Amino acid sequence: MADDNVFVFDHPLIQHKVALLRDKNTSTKEFRELVEEIAMLMAYEVTKDLPVEDVDIDTPVATAHCKMLSGKSIAIVPILRAGLGMVDGIVKLIPNVKVGHIGLYRDPVTIEPHTYYCKLPEDINEREVIILDPMLATGGSASAAIGYLKEKGIDSIKFMCLIAAPEGIERLTKDHPDVKIYCAAKDERLNDHSYIVPGLGDAGDRIFGTN
Repeated sequence: MADDNVFVFDHPLIQHKVALLRDKNTSTKEFRELVEEIAMLMAYEVTKDLPVEDVDIDTPVATAHCKMLSGKSIAIVPILRAGLGMVDGIVKLIPNVKVGHIGLYRDPVTIEPHTYYCKLPEDINEREVIILDPMLATGGSASAAIGYLKEKGIDSIKFMCLIAAPEGIERLTKDHPDVKIYCAAKDERLNDHSYIVPGLGDAGDRIFGTN
């Protein structure tokens, strides 16, 4: 963990799978499965502060005093397209989660991100929202996505990624200091082409088998 709102995972299982994810020889099938598995493991920790309430459950033997989730439910919003690779792992962990989608493109002149697609659950304002994107590089797209959701009146947002660059973390914490950032690894820097170093290449291409 670094800073109050930035959480870097050090769990051995996550770190092992991230190492496999980085390997240039990892196949598309294996890469896709690893992204799903890491997202599931991370979601377990990202949701640890969800509110619970005391309930009594009748077992075949007696009454058990248990705890169940209360308050807001969860919605996840992957940033297209690479964020889609993280969805299934979280859905397996939280089957009743609702899924929105947001697509962004960069203006070739201004380099500023713009929203070209957004479809959200009708009750998303009543939910805890987790935005998903495997890579936090410059932070521009993530910041724009968070800003767009805030304009929709959504005030409970977390951001979850696999690999983060210091530049992206700095941008996101500056633009949205209220949003917690969760990443499986924090890397060294961005190169001249805004790729994360050492990173893992283009996450979207590796998930979907494109070039």
